[in-house]
Amino acid sequence: MRIFYYVHTGHRVGLDRFRRATTIIRSLDDLDITLLCSDFRIAQIARDFGVEKSVGIDVVRNIPQIAHRGDKLIFDSKEANPFMLEDMRKYFSTFIRISDLQEDIKEENEFLISPYLEDEGICQGYAVDDTFFEQTAKTIKIAYFFGDDDYEKDLEKNLAFLEGLEPDLQLGFYYFLDYEAHLKKIFKRTHDFEAYEETIKKTEIFITASPQATLESLASGGKPIYIQRENYTTDFIPLFESFHIPVVKEFDKNHLNLIIKTIDNIDYYKLQQNSRKISDFIKENLN
Repeated sequence: MRIFYYVHTGHRVGLDRFRRATTIIRSLDDLDITLLCSDFRIAQIARDFGVEKSVGIDVVRNIPQIAHRGDKLIFDSKEANPFMLEDMRKYFSTFIRISDLQEDIKEENEFLISPYLEDEGICQGYAVDDTFFEQTAKTIKIAYFFGDDDYEKDLEKNLAFLEGLEPDLQLGFYYFLDYEAHLKKIFKRTHDFEAYEETIKKTEIFITASPQATLESLASGGKPIYIQRENYTTDFIPLFESFHIPVVKEFDKNHLNLIIKTIDNIDYYKLQQNSRKISDFIKENLN
């Protein structure tokens, strides 16, 4: 009986769920877990994130080609419809689902991890690696991380949004090579994909459209500003508002500038470490 962790990744959806998955898997280092990614490229380098076993499976429907009936699955994706989810609950002996939806409910024959919900069979929490809670000197005043996915080059289309701020730029994973080279000419200081963690930890004001990076910045003592991208999930807005994290919609430059001018007056929430709570919940229910 094996344990699998499926996560939705790709150049259209980014790596937020993948970064969350690697955080959780690292906290379960005494368990033998195989990570299933819907993108072969990131599966090939998952070892660099502390994940020993990873397989690219292209689409969620290919999970049964790797896993067998009676195996155990941790599932982090919005791809599956209710009928597919019900089949998974019957197929796997243990089914643990990760949800960011405030209105979600726990179904029978599953366990749930959610930042919003709390009840029997539910772990209320959000996965941020312990390393982000370490105190680090803030040597970067402002940095911008659009996200790991920018297939339509929206970062470049909305450069006026950052006019006058001169932030450092943290590059993402799914950027085209020519695009990276072009961005490096526009921004005075850029940080390659591998510097992601250090950039977040060293930045005071962190502007990003990545929900996971927003939480990591908050954990590190930074002052994150979340950018709500068009046609991107809004599931995190209630959580960020409860943490007093400002949210900017539609690349509103005036709103962003106002936030930065008054950012010292924002009473950011002190994020709690949940990694042990989540790992204990998963271990208890896998066993």
